[in-house]
Amino acid sequence: MKITVCGKGGCGKSTVSALLAKEFERMGKTVLVADSDESNYGLHRQLGVKLPRDFTEYFGGKEKAFKTMMAGEIFDTVKLSAFAKKFKSEPFTLNEIPEEYISRNNGVMLISSGKIHQANEGCACTMNSILKQFIKHLMVGNNEIVLLDMEAGVEHFGRGVDNSVDLILMIVDPSFESLKLTKKIQQLGESIGKTVFFVLNKVNGQILPTMLESIDDQSKVLAVISEDTEIARKGLLGNELMMEIPEIHTLARKILKQ
Repeated sequence: MKITVCGKGGCGKSTVSALLAKEFERMGKTVLVADSDESNYGLHRQLGVKLPRDFTEYFGGKEKAFKTMMAGEIFDTVKLSAFAKKFKSEPFTLNEIPEEYISRNNGVMLISSGKIHQANEGCACTMNSILKQFIKHLMVGNNEIVLLDMEAGVEHFGRGVDNSVDLILMIVDPSFESLKLTKKIQQLGESIGKTVFFVLNKVNGQILPTMLESIDDQSKVLAVISEDTEIARKGLLGNELMMEIPEIHTLARKILKQ
C-alpha cells in the first residue's frame, strides 16, 4: 500500500507516521517512509536513523533538475544510471532505489525528497515534482508499505502527488483550523477518487465529542489517540519512538483491511 499522511502543521503527521512505520515493521512488513516536508528535521530522529541525502541530488541537484523540468525535458539531459531513466516512465521496486539515498533501521527505510538548506534557493516545486513521479512509478509488493509524510496543508493535492496512493490518512488535532480542514481534505480526496480516513490525535475525553462532530462520516475515523506526555517528551528531545501504542496497533490493522 501507498499511504498519504497529511494535515495541518503541528497536528502530529510525523509522529503518527513514525509510530505506524514501527508498528507495520513489528507486523513483518517492509516499510518505506518518504519525508515529503522540506522543513521537517525531526522525522528521521523519531525513526532512529540519520537524515538521508536529498533525493533531488540524484538528478543533478535541485537547480539542474528544475532547469530540465522547465525546458520540458525532465531529466533527459541528466546522464545518470539506468534507474534514473527508468524513474522517468517505468515501474521500479523498493530494491531498485539507490542505497546511498536511503537510511535504514531494520525493516524501516527513510527517503527524503529534499530540504530547503539556505535562503533564496527557490521553492520546493522541483522536489514535489520528483516525489510525484517517484510515487507514480514505485511498485510495492504485498508485504510492503509506503508512508508519505506530507508537508502541512493541501499543496500536495494541487501538485498531484496523491494521485497514485491507495488511501489518504488525515491527522486531526484539537484546533479550529484542523477541524475545518477535514471537509476540504475529504473533498479533495474524493475529487481524485481516493478515500480519506481520519486519525484524531492529542485527544482527551472532554473534547472528543466536538472533534467527532466535525467528521461527516464517523466510520472513516480509524483511530483516536489520547494525549501522551511521553510521546510529547520524546518528540521535544528528538528521541526515537520505540513505544507500542494500542491505538496505533489497531490503526495499522484497520489500514491493512482497506
